[in-house]
Amino acid sequence: MKAVQIISPENVQLLNIEKPTIQPNEVLLKIEYVGFCGSDLNTFLGKNPMVKMPVVPGHEVGALIEEKGSEVPENLFVGQVVTVNPYTNCGKCASCRNRRYNACQFNETLGVQRNGAMCDYVVVPWQKVIPADGMSTRDCALIEPMSVGFHAVDNAGVKDNEVVMVIGCGMVGMGAIVRAAIRGAIVVAVDLDDEKLALAKEVGAQYVINSKTTNVHDEVMRISQGFGADVVIEAVGHPATYNMAIDEVSFTGRVVYIGYAKSEVAFQTKLFVQKELIIRGSRNALPEDFRAVIHYLNQHDFPYSKFISRIVKPEDAGEALKDWAAQPQKVFRILVEF
Repeated sequence: MKAVQIISPENVQLLNIEKPTIQPNEVLLKIEYVGFCGSDLNTFLGKNPMVKMPVVPGHEVGALIEEKGSEVPENLFVGQVVTVNPYTNCGKCASCRNRRYNACQFNETLGVQRNGAMCDYVVVPWQKVIPADGMSTRDCALIEPMSVGFHAVDNAGVKDNEVVMVIGCGMVGMGAIVRAAIRGAIVVAVDLDDEKLALAKEVGAQYVINSKTTNVHDEVMRISQGFGADVVIEAVGHPATYNMAIDEVSFTGRVVYIGYAKSEVAFQTKLFVQKELIIRGSRNALPEDFRAVIHYLNQHDFPYSKFISRIVKPEDAGEALKDWAAQPQKVFRILVEF
């Protein structure tokens, strides 16, 4: 079967590997679509500190159940449209003990610490299979990144009528915008790209700020009547946006960081104390976040086609990553079709 592999920075090859077989508690999935995410791009560029190369990337999955083991429950059936929870959890670390399995200390994500789903078939434990009835396999590839944004909104404890500022309008940031809007928040989206900001408005942001052309602080103060944002969700992973979150959050506000900064970040820590901030990290997502995304997508007329920048065949995956690296601001999601 075909598999895309990143061998080393900027070096991608197409492999022919053996089709996997299942154990009684496993499911064989026929992969139809896999999304390239920001971590895959960083792997390609040699900037992902967590990856173990060479690696088959891919953890944003749209698939069909091809075969199921004898111990797999009846609610999972051959031909069913599904996505995958791509994270592992050890069941023994502090996170798992606290039932926060998404933040397992020893997590191995598909396509990062272990080979992923960018191949014709993949085998996973049945517990990691998430039914997506009512959706197409193409659209399923958008569920995982949106679920990460959904999870961050939960971590922030967003309530109705709060001002929620989301920095970064990629797929993860869009997920945060959607869920904050569902919660009844006043959502302010910040990005450098006007096309992404227009889409942010389409899915629930009431205000948008282009941080390249507008004074972010003045605009946030205007929107919030001088208080600052009650919640800031950072979905970029850059020192400038890490600091922007602290600067723009209100006194006694909450900051949630999703993005990994690639370098050290220097803070004016006096604001941590003066504002009495609650600062949290947010990692991955829980199964209920996946299900919440699926429910939302099945209930709303979501503009899928505007979020899928390009669909390529496995043979063209390497070239697609090169193109994305050349224009990172102009891409939402590149899907690989098997």
